[in-house]
Order: sequence, then C-alpha cells, then structure tokens
Amino acid sequence: MSLRTKLVLTQTPLLVAILGMGIHSLTTISELGRRSERILSENYRSVVATQRMKESVERLDSAAMFLFSGRTAEAAAMVAAHRPRFEAELKVQEGNITEPGEREATQRLRHLWERYTEKFRAFEALGNPEAQKAAYFAELHSAFTAVKEAADEILTLNQDAMVMKSDHARGAAERLTRTTVTGFVLALAAGLFLSAAFTYRALRPLSSLIQAARRIGEGDLEIRVRAEGEDEISQLAREFNTMAERLNEYRKSSLGDLLRTQHQMQAALDSIPDPLLITAPGGEVLTVNSTARELLEIDVGEEAADLWKFVPPAVQEVVRRVGGHVMAGKGAYVPRGFEESVRLSLPSGDRFFLPRATPVYGKAKQVIAAAIILQDITRLRRFDELRNDSVATVAHEFRTPLTSLQMAIHLCVSQKVGPLTEKQADLLEAAREDCARLQSLVEDLLDLSRIQTGKVEMKRRPVAVQDLLEPQISAHRSEAASRGVQLAVEPLAGEVSVLADPVRLSLVLSNLISNAIRHTGEGGRVVVRTLSLNGQVRIEVSDTGEGIAPEFRERIFEKFYQVPGAKVGGSGLGLTIAKEVVLAHDGQIGVESQVGKGSTFWFALPASGA
Repeated sequence: MSLRTKLVLTQTPLLVAILGMGIHSLTTISELGRRSERILSENYRSVVATQRMKESVERLDSAAMFLFSGRTAEAAAMVAAHRPRFEAELKVQEGNITEPGEREATQRLRHLWERYTEKFRAFEALGNPEAQKAAYFAELHSAFTAVKEAADEILTLNQDAMVMKSDHARGAAERLTRTTVTGFVLALAAGLFLSAAFTYRALRPLSSLIQAARRIGEGDLEIRVRAEGEDEISQLAREFNTMAERLNEYRKSSLGDLLRTQHQMQAALDSIPDPLLITAPGGEVLTVNSTARELLEIDVGEEAADLWKFVPPAVQEVVRRVGGHVMAGKGAYVPRGFEESVRLSLPSGDRFFLPRATPVYGKAKQVIAAAIILQDITRLRRFDELRNDSVATVAHEFRTPLTSLQMAIHLCVSQKVGPLTEKQADLLEAAREDCARLQSLVEDLLDLSRIQTGKVEMKRRPVAVQDLLEPQISAHRSEAASRGVQLAVEPLAGEVSVLADPVRLSLVLSNLISNAIRHTGEGGRVVVRTLSLNGQVRIEVSDTGEGIAPEFRERIFEKFYQVPGAKVGGSGLGLTIAKEVVLAHDGQIGVESQVGKGSTFWFALPASGA
C-alpha cells in the first residue's frame, strides 16, 4: 500500500463522521419541516375557514337588517355572495377535522347553519318591513348568534391546537438541536482521534528517520532504521540505511588521513611564533594557534562560536576591521605603520601587536577565510621610542649651542665686533641662513617628539573652520604673490566648526599651504576648499604643481622622506608633524595626486557636535 493511499485512509474516519452528521442534520431539518407542514394542513385551514364563515354570517346578518330597512337591492347582493361562501367554507371544515371534539362542534355548526338558513328564507318571504323587523329580533338574530358562537368554538379549538403543536415543535427543535450538536462534537472528536491515530501510525517511520538523521549528524554512523512494507517511507528508510552504511565505510577509510592532515595543519599553525587567528566570512573565529591561546588567553571550545567570547575586546575590533578588509575582496591587509598597532595588557606586561591579514581562497578562487597574524612589535616599538627620545635629546642639546652660534654670527654680520670685508659678509650671511634652517629642523624634531610621546596636550574646543582658514590664507598671500601663484579659498556654504586645538591645527594648514605654494610653478594656482562629509569636515589644499608619482605617495608622510627629483625640498618633517597632529585629533589625512597635474593634500576631522 502506497503512502498516498495510507494518508487518504487516515482521513476516512473524519470524512465518515462529517458525512454522518450531514445526513443527521438533513433528517432533522426535514422532520422540522414536516411538523410545520402538519400544523398548516391540520389546523391552519380550519382557522381560515372558520374566520371566513364568521365573516359571511355577519354579512348575512347585515343583509337581514338592510331588508327591513328598505335597502332590498343591497341585501339581495350580499345574500347571493355570502350564503354560498359560508356553505363552501363549512364543507372545507367538514373535510379537515383533526382535533378531538372538532367533529361534534362541526356537526353542531352544520345544524345551526341549516336552522339559520331556514329562518332566513322565512324572514325573506315576509315581504313587510315591519314584520321582518319583528321576526329578525324575535328569531333570526338569536339564530345568527348561535351560528357565530359555534364557529368561534371551532376557531378556538384549532387555535389552541396550533399553539400546543407549536410548543411541541419548538421543544422538538431544541431537543434535535442538542442532539445534533452533541452528536457532531462526539463524531468530530471520534473522527479526529481516529484520523490522528491512523496518521501517527502511518507516519511513525518518519520519526525514526528524523532521530536517525540527528544521530548521524552527531557522528553515530552505526544507526539504522527498520524498513517494513513497500510504501515510499519504507523505500526512503532503505535508501537511508544504504547512505549511512556508505558514510560509515568512507569514514573508516578516510578518517585516519583526515586526522593526520588536521594535525599537520594545526602543527604548522602552532609553529608560527606570533598569534594567528583564522576567521570565517561572517567574522567567527574558526581556529587559533597555540601562541594566540597562550598570549591572548583564548580557551578553545568545541564550537567555533565559543572562541569569539574569549578574544579580548581590543583584538575583536582589530579582527573585524582587518577581516572585513580581506573579505571585501581588497586583498591582503598590510599596516601602514606603528600607529595601527593594538596594545594589550597581559600578565607579562603591556605588549604591542601589529595586525596583518591574508585571504584564504577556496577551489573556486573565492575568499573563504582570512588568516590574521598579530605581529609582536613590542621591542621594535620600544626601539622606536628610544630612537625618538635620542633624537629629541640631541635636538634639545643642539639648541643651546646653535642659539649661541646664531648670536655670534649676528654680531659679526652687524659688525659689532669689527668691520668685515664683502667676502666675509657673504660667508657669514650664508652661515646665518644655514643656522636658521638648522634651528627650524631642531624645532620640528622637538615638536614631533613631543607629539609622538603624548607630551603635547591638545586643547580641543569647537573652532569655526573659517576662523582657521582666514589667518593662514592672509599669512601666505605675500609668499604666493612673490612666486607668481594664485591663492584662492572655497569655503563651505554656511558656518561649520570642528573640535580641535586651533594652534596645532594652524601648523597643519600652514605646512600644507606652504608646501603647495613651493611646489607650484609661476602662473599656477593653489585652492583651499572645505567639504562636509558624513559628520566630518574635510579641508583640501590643491595645487597645480608637478604632482607625485604613485610609488612615492605611501611614503610621503614618513620622517625625513623627500620625493626623488623634487625641485624644492624641506626638512622632510612637515608632513610627518601634520599627520601626527591630525591623528591626535582622531582625524584622517591623505593625498591624491597625478604627475604633471598637481596634488591635493587633505585632512578630515569630526564636526563639532558629531
């Protein structure tokens, strides 16, 4: 028997219950209709006939009064119309006797009617109105009253019967309704119970299949399902057993290879001296190496989701950012400098890690995971700090003798200590310019050192961008004019402000504008513009100079770096200082350039109140 046939048969009890209740309901409705028809056929006809007889005899009585009143024509018409009508309705009543006592009452009505008819004819034969009037009040009116009372008796008898039968019919209807509802509930309950029982029995093998599938999902490939019968579920059970058998054989044959491969892969990961995390496209941490478990104190659970809970919050943020870069198809992630390192407080002390990420590709060359390495740069960072401290110390110590040297050269040039020849004056003037350049370099080195070590406190407050730009534009107009460069400003419509230290930010603007003027030839143009983007204020300094080649742009913000072949060179610290100041304001800085068309240096800061 097929599964379809079994499912159809499981619904049979419910269908039988519904069909039985339908037949019972139709029988009940038919019975109520027959009761109503019986009332109409047995009593209603007698009631109508009796009412019509009463109306006819009343018209005959009125005709008698018309006769002795002299209105013979009207009386004759009424007698001709209502005497046969009374006779016809009396015959209807005689043919519809249904109630006890109704036959006797009808016979009495017949007798009284015939008596009334005889007296009425005698009344008509008198001819004299006075005699008719006397006869009417003496005999005819009493005969009329007797006929009418006999009709009322039959009418009352049938009306009472109708009321009684109506009450009986109502009671029967209520009983039938209760019986129908009770029977429907019982039949429906029985049908549902039997259908559910048959359905459970027919689909019980599916429960075994579900449990077996769950057991296989948990790794138990020894589970089997009993397959009895030839229906679809039995065939599915047999195919399921075949699948489980083949899976079991495959696992037994390849489990050793898989375990060896897994152990080799984990050993390779554990051999990496830096923390390594493998993340899925959804951001989940799939696995980590032993270094990550030890340094980051990550407890490996049975499920991949357990790993994420033990990753330190600082590392979680780095994993999301770096992993998102790789999963977006942007290739490997390479940090730009030590400023991207993450600081972790470990039992052994504070450690600094620099994140790197490499995509892991699948067979279809799609990115299926990201391998994130946290390179321990604690020692390198300390060496860098020592180097900065050494440079700052040397610059600081260099400042005093340099000041003395400048003072001595100034005294010589001003001839306070004696006259100079023209050649001596030229040499001393050149020496003074070199001292000024050295003094500027020393100040830059000290400023950079203080910013990097956090010794410079940024006094941030809301500052209108226009208040930052106007002084710098005014200060550099003479320099631009002397070089034949047009200096223009394109402010943002409306007033906008940033949260910044105006003194430090002025140094950034001055450096960018001065560089743009120096690297723009005569007849060129330098434009300072302001843009508002996603809660940030972006300030751009664009020039029409020689531009920067793509291979040099990544290093343009490094200390002491100068673009090879540049026409004019500075100390190589201005852009580095500008970058450190902007980063200290939680901002961003960058450059866009095309060789031969000019460059655009920009930095973006959070808008005040954003």
